Amino acid sequence: MKGTLYLVPVTLGTTEFRHVLPENVISIIKRLRSFIVEDVRTARRFLRLIDPEFPIDETEFALLNEHTSSDEHPRFLGSLTKGLDIGLMSEAGVPGVADPGSPIIFLAHKLDFRVVPLTGPSSVLLAMMASGLNGQNFAFNGYLPVKSNERIAMIKRLEQLALKGQSQMFMETPYRNQKLLNDIVKYCRDETLLSVAVDLTSDNEYVKTLPIRDWKRKLPDINKKPAMFILGCC
Repeated sequence: MKGTLYLVPVTLGTTEFRHVLPENVISIIKRLRSFIVEDVRTARRFLRLIDPEFPIDETEFALLNEHTSSDEHPRFLGSLTKGLDIGLMSEAGVPGVADPGSPIIFLAHKLDFRVVPLTGPSSVLLAMMASGLNGQNFAFNGYLPVKSNERIAMIKRLEQLALKGQSQMFMETPYRNQKLLNDIVKYCRDETLLSVAVDLTSDNEYVKTLPIRDWKRKLPDINKKPAMFILGCC
């Protein structure tokens, strides 16, 4: 009998895990002894958070990040052939969405292993839900270019798509969020709608959707805070 690849969600930031993870999901995570993770240290910390007695020393961790060669991927799924279950754990939120886990998930399908997504917080869906913008037709664009001229060009292109009716969502690393917000407000049209979702699910959660003209009056301080941005139209 083959094992199952469970897609393991984690909290967004310092959120109390019981507030965002169902009890049955927590139970599944507690019984797993093999994980594919972005960072072993934070994975161990999360497991000890949900269960102070979690047997870390009896658990295997495979490191998957942007530096991992695709040649290593089949080895990560080796336990599945032995009938053992594996958890693919995101660094924040859910695996496979704004996360490097997609190739592993695709490989599991290719090798005919069962893949089970577990319920948990997704910043993409939460931001879209709370925005009031078009959730029937939207695109998640991931990270924008780092170089200023390329980033500005991308913002303008996404604005044009948003004005045609498709909401455009994107993100940035927390320490560049303020700069990105400044560029959006500077280079987008006054009538374009912008939704900003910051620190989702935390006690400091902030979600606001306004026309660019209103954002210009007062910008929030989102420096070093995780955020999602969505451009849309009326």
